[in-house]
Amino acid sequence: MKIERSSGILLHPTSLPGKYGIGSLGKSAFGFVDFLHKAGQKLWQVLPMGHTGYGDSPYQCFSVFAGNPIIIDIDLLFKDGFLKRRDFLEMPTFSEEKVNYGKVIYFKEKMLKLAFQRFDEKKNYNTVDYQVFVNNNQEWLKEYAIFIALKDRFGGKPWWEWPEEFKLRQPDVLEEFIASSKNEISYHQFVQYHFYKQWSELKRYANKKNIKIIGDIPLYVAHDSSDVWSNHQLFQFTSDRQPIAVAGVPPDYFSQTGQLWGNPLYNWDYMKKNNFNWWIERVKSSFKLFDYVRIDHFRGLESYWSVPFGEKTAINGKWVTAPGDQLFEAIRNKLGDLPIIAEDLGVITPEVDNLRLKYDFPGMKILQFAFHSDDGQKYLPHNYSENFIVYTGTHDNDTLAGWFRSLDKSVRRRVLFYTDANTKTINRKMIRLAWSSVAKLAVIPLQDLLELGTEARMNVPGTLGGNWQWRLKKNQLKRKHSAWLAKITKIYNR
Repeated sequence: MKIERSSGILLHPTSLPGKYGIGSLGKSAFGFVDFLHKAGQKLWQVLPMGHTGYGDSPYQCFSVFAGNPIIIDIDLLFKDGFLKRRDFLEMPTFSEEKVNYGKVIYFKEKMLKLAFQRFDEKKNYNTVDYQVFVNNNQEWLKEYAIFIALKDRFGGKPWWEWPEEFKLRQPDVLEEFIASSKNEISYHQFVQYHFYKQWSELKRYANKKNIKIIGDIPLYVAHDSSDVWSNHQLFQFTSDRQPIAVAGVPPDYFSQTGQLWGNPLYNWDYMKKNNFNWWIERVKSSFKLFDYVRIDHFRGLESYWSVPFGEKTAINGKWVTAPGDQLFEAIRNKLGDLPIIAEDLGVITPEVDNLRLKYDFPGMKILQFAFHSDDGQKYLPHNYSENFIVYTGTHDNDTLAGWFRSLDKSVRRRVLFYTDANTKTINRKMIRLAWSSVAKLAVIPLQDLLELGTEARMNVPGTLGGNWQWRLKKNQLKRKHSAWLAKITKIYNR
């Protein structure tokens, strides 16, 4: 894959500033694109954009195809005539610093339902754009809309706790539900139409300014998702729809007991018989949204950690070989060579490296991993080759400032000596280190440019609650930030 030497910033849209409790695809997103352009950046990396479920994690979504309703911009719906001024009279007060997901979801859902009510009253179902969207996405959109409507019907319970006839998708029962719930199903299709419409307009704007968007595909699918409920044969289940084994990773840098994600594992034998069609459609859909796509936990496509269902930790798992080579061959035959980035962190074997190299996918380098022991040697910039993307840290790391403060004295001295920094200049020195490296791509979380501490951390792996909440404050990004970033970007030819 041919890559232009470039750099950019990692910032999920939920973290953008705005008056409705969460970032959106409206004014603040376009403003961030303008900031990137002024700073000479060519990349904007986001996290998965799916409809988040329990825990609000973008890596656990109700669908691998559906967008997240809570980042739809309601001011744009007002501009399009779907909302009225009176709809905003009883607006709650929101925090500018943290996302309160419960409060935001309740408010956004109320506004989206008001917008749909006016859409329904005007009988806008027959507008060309809407019909084209519904028709082009019918393969996933209908099942997703039915699934969410059923979740609403059963009080938000996961699908395996629904009445047996719905859990097992009895055709006559489903048909009756669809016939009696047309309005509810149409509402969820309407919401997805506006997510895709707003995202497409934002992406076009970014691309016009020579900014490419890096998206993110979680390797696994959430257990409670329309994908699993409507395609159970793609996953390792018993006949009564109970998982046989689930996903995770063994003990590592982040956790002594590993991480038990709990996602259903793929039935690769079934997928191979169908020429990996589901995966091909998933990748194809992602490249409609993004210019580059990062595959999270890439190593799970060479071999994956299989944990027996019911285990309390990920310790008692085992490695099982996956048909990654055959999968990427099928994707390439169908879609051509694609700009895919491999998240190759964790326990990486020669087989995983060989799979990445065979398809010429850039791997990842994390500067925070470079200084703790001899194991970090591969993360030190003087050992890089070109086909990588270097980060100061990712959404799973502490911020640079928080990380540096947490180091013991000997490691801190090693960091300062290697970067030729002091405690006041460490952030900028680390960013310059990434920018000056031979790695073709360099990306930093926005928190590191702003030199924010642990309070601005996005996620602590293996924990529930308190994650994915950080927000950029209005006017927190200054001209000095774009000017400095533009300067080093020019110096290092990014």
